[in-house]
Amino acid sequence: MRFDHHIGIDYSGRETPVSRTSALQVYADFPGNAPQRISPPEPRGKARKNWCRKGIASWLLEQTRNTPTFIVGIDHGFSFPLSYFERYQLNSWPAFLDDFSHHWPTDDDHTKIDSIRAATPDQLARTGSSRDLRLTEKWSSSAKSVFQFDVQGSVAKSTHAGLPWLRQLRREAAAIIHFWPFDGWTIPEGKSVVAEIYPSIFSKRYDKEERTPDQQDAYSVARWLAEADARSVLDRYFAPPLTPQERRFADLEGWILGIL
Repeated sequence: MRFDHHIGIDYSGRETPVSRTSALQVYADFPGNAPQRISPPEPRGKARKNWCRKGIASWLLEQTRNTPTFIVGIDHGFSFPLSYFERYQLNSWPAFLDDFSHHWPTDDDHTKIDSIRAATPDQLARTGSSRDLRLTEKWSSSAKSVFQFDVQGSVAKSTHAGLPWLRQLRREAAAIIHFWPFDGWTIPEGKSVVAEIYPSIFSKRYDKEERTPDQQDAYSVARWLAEADARSVLDRYFAPPLTPQERRFADLEGWILGIL
């Protein structure tokens, strides 16, 4: 297998970065075992039942120090449609992350997504239309726009909550982690991978057992990654059949791992 651990994260944009919620779930596999639910670290002997976004970011950084190689699939958008890049004159993914985090500081301990959204149109300096779709979303059967808030199955809130944490993780662990596909479509040997994932692709493949819907999403991502790695087919998913022009779009917009 290419990776030592396979991690699935079901994400959420609820409340603040330090708010704990059952909507945040982490599953990871261990050698010879199916993916298991990972609980937050226990502070001074007190068990924590739920994660917060800040805690997940810290935990992922810790994995870069303790795990030889891993791949993690996170279920929120990693970028925005090309029209957004053109509108705000952004020419790279790192520039996009910097610009977005400036206007949407959703990694601040006390900042809620809805507080920023409540700003007047003049104050809300960076946004897009709910009709705007990335190419990878057009290739899927049901993925929604990263700007489509307040509907069932929306990823808009989790995307706007998660992007600044990707920026932080990249700034602190770029030498260890490959952010696919922005750092390149081919994964260098010995590097861990962080990729966008869409759990709906996989969640019905596996019996739900006693897991909640959020737990099932995280579990199914971790299990699919582990199984694809064990069958040596992950490289196929790292190389979707895009034309040169489509790949140039996806270099900025990103891609959902698993969509071919």
